[in-house]
This record gives sequence, C-alpha cells and structure tokens, in this order.
Amino acid sequence: MEVPWDRMNAGTTPILHTLSYRNCLSPALLIQVTTERKNMRKNTLVAALSIAVLAACTKDKSGSYDSAAKTDTAAATSATPAPTTPAAPALTDANIAALLDEANAADSAAGKVASTKGTNADVKAFGVMMMKDHHALRKMGQDLVKKLNVTPTPPANDSLPAKAKMISDSLTATPKGAAFDKWYINNEVAVHQMVLGLVDQAMGAAQNAELKDLLTKARPNIDAHLKKAQEIQTKLGTAANP
Repeated sequence: MEVPWDRMNAGTTPILHTLSYRNCLSPALLIQVTTERKNMRKNTLVAALSIAVLAACTKDKSGSYDSAAKTDTAAATSATPAPTTPAAPALTDANIAALLDEANAADSAAGKVASTKGTNADVKAFGVMMMKDHHALRKMGQDLVKKLNVTPTPPANDSLPAKAKMISDSLTATPKGAAFDKWYINNEVAVHQMVLGLVDQAMGAAQNAELKDLLTKARPNIDAHLKKAQEIQTKLGTAANP
C-alpha cells in the first residue's frame, strides 16, 4: 500500500531525514553519481596534464625562437661588409708634374753621391749615368710645365720627399766600400720599380697630350735603368732590400 507523500512528511521524524544520503539513492542513481565523480577526477587529471604539456611546449618554442633569433643576428652580423678604404683620387697633370720632378731630382742626387763614393766600377758608372739621365729628364719636365703654364702640385698623399730624405741620409751614413755599393744598387732597383709603376699610373691619368707623350718617351729609359741595376745587383751577389 503506497503512503501519500504528504502523510510521509507528516510524521514527527521524516523518513528522508533519518536515512543517509547514500541510502536515499536508488542503486541506478548511485552508480550514476559514482561514475560522474570518477569522470570529474579523470577530467581534472587530464586538464592538469594538458596545462603541464602546454607549458613545456611554450618553453620549448620560446627557447627555439631565442636560438633562431641569435642565429639570425649572428648571420646578419657576419654578413655585414667590412668597411673599405676609399680609393686615392686620380692624379691631375699638376700632380704628375710634381711627382716626376721629385723622383728625377732624388735619383740624380743619389747618382752624384754614388759617382764619387762608390768603389765598384759598375756602381760608379751607374751613378754617373743616373746623375746625367735623371737630370735631363727633370729638365724636360720643367720645360714642358712652363710651356703648358702648369704649376706642379704634389698630391695630398705624396711620400716621395720623405723617401728621398731617407735615401740621402742612408747614403751619407753608410761607409764607403762594399756595403755602400750594395746598399746603393739595391736601392736603385727598388726605386726604379717604384718609378715605373708611377709612370704607368701617370700615363693613364694624364690629360694633356704633350705630357702623356713625355711619359711615353721616358718609360723605356727608366726600364733600361732598372735592368742595368738588376744586372749589377746580380754581379755583386746581393738581392737584399736596402
């Protein structure tokens, strides 16, 4: 016999109040509640694991990004071209006239010293030839610049005067004898190699046709001087720099 719900609640001690929560649930409902609790624990564990994995992935991605950024920065730094030294400005006709005058004056003066201080016959003869030939070449250059109304102007990086002084001081300080002969002829080889390079550069830069013609005519003489100096150098058995 079913008891009406209102009569069940009318007693002094309601039945639902005397039963525990578990006892109030039907077996099917109890199973459902238990299953949901297990699922909640499982979902909580999965969520916690997901957060941990996500944090690890984020850290790994961050580390990879930092590494890649460093690599890119290093590559960009290594790819930056090194600063280059600007090329010297092209020689003007006034520059060429000044440089040739300085070179001829210096070699003529050195030849004069060798003509009197040299002891080897070939060295003495070479000194006389240098004194005469370079004096003549200098005179030709001076006459031409007067004709062209060009004022010889050394370039800003002109180092010939300092080299000429060093040569003059060394020839004066070196005692007369074999040491002087070797020093002088070794220096003449180096000087004529330098002057040939200067003449070649000047021939390409000269604007005036007469100046270019003078350089063209002077070059074979300077080359002949170099070959003669190298011949004497071989006879003296020295190839050391002065």
